[in-house]
Amino acid sequence: MCFRAGSGSVVHMIEVAELTKRYGATLAVDRLSFTVRPGRVTGFLGPNGAGKSTTMRTILGLDTPNSGRTLVNGKRYAQIRWPLHEVGALLDAAAVHGGRRAADHLYCLARANRIGRARVSEVLEQVGLGGVARKRIGGYSLGMKQRLGVAGALLGDPGVLLFDEPVNGLDPEGIRWIRELMRSLAGEGRTVLVSSHLMSEMALTADHVLVLGRGRLVTETSMADLLAHFRRDVFVRTPKPAELGAALAAAGATVLGEPDGALSVTGCDPVKIGDIAAKRGISVHELTPRSASLEEAYLEITDESVQYRAGLEESVR
Repeated sequence: MCFRAGSGSVVHMIEVAELTKRYGATLAVDRLSFTVRPGRVTGFLGPNGAGKSTTMRTILGLDTPNSGRTLVNGKRYAQIRWPLHEVGALLDAAAVHGGRRAADHLYCLARANRIGRARVSEVLEQVGLGGVARKRIGGYSLGMKQRLGVAGALLGDPGVLLFDEPVNGLDPEGIRWIRELMRSLAGEGRTVLVSSHLMSEMALTADHVLVLGRGRLVTETSMADLLAHFRRDVFVRTPKPAELGAALAAAGATVLGEPDGALSVTGCDPVKIGDIAAKRGISVHELTPRSASLEEAYLEITDESVQYRAGLEESVR
């Protein structure tokens, strides 16, 4: 089985339009709209209770919306005749029968979607479980169950994939493996939506981000643009900090001294700093733009959307 990006007339994407979902008095998702496009890894970010898992469950037909719609490849999930061939998902790695062997578990999924047994062996090898395919799932670690869940998502060689917290329980090698897998899947032209609270990993994995807060879309942008928006300063190291600092201040920049004698410059980009230094014959030993980390940017964006906040001052007493 070999995925062909853009084969036929199928457009591999996820569309969410004016989605609203309530659980009793709780508004989990509030008129949410976005499109997840192929060829990139889209990070799905937001605090606990933001509506990420509910949105994913609705996309997969596991929850029924109060209003709005979700489409995969232009169809509701329930309209897809052989769903594993079009969309694969890992939402809960523990949601498997512990008494089943891994190969049997996947074969049940395969038979329901007209997929041959050979593909089961193929995906088990792909995720690194070929050697324990006959072992009962109840004896698997959480990381092994995550790999099994990924195998299930890949089983039908789909063009659309959804992963909810896929790195839970994985060791560093496993985290690197899932990162490289998601990027390779997107590189093949697939649509990849991944939810995670591990910001450092998302910064390495995602090309595009959707940030939710209290069921609404807070921001949608590329990862590069998000981090550039939160650029802090330019770090400058020079043997003449006082002279260069005065010249930069005269040009309208804000210059602060670092403890080690270097400069922190805002209001002036690296090119201009270099030009000013060159005109005055001042050597520059380091010139580094410094941006906020994804975690810092995320916390600033979602600050007003956090529902569950620990009482730090109370807990210290």
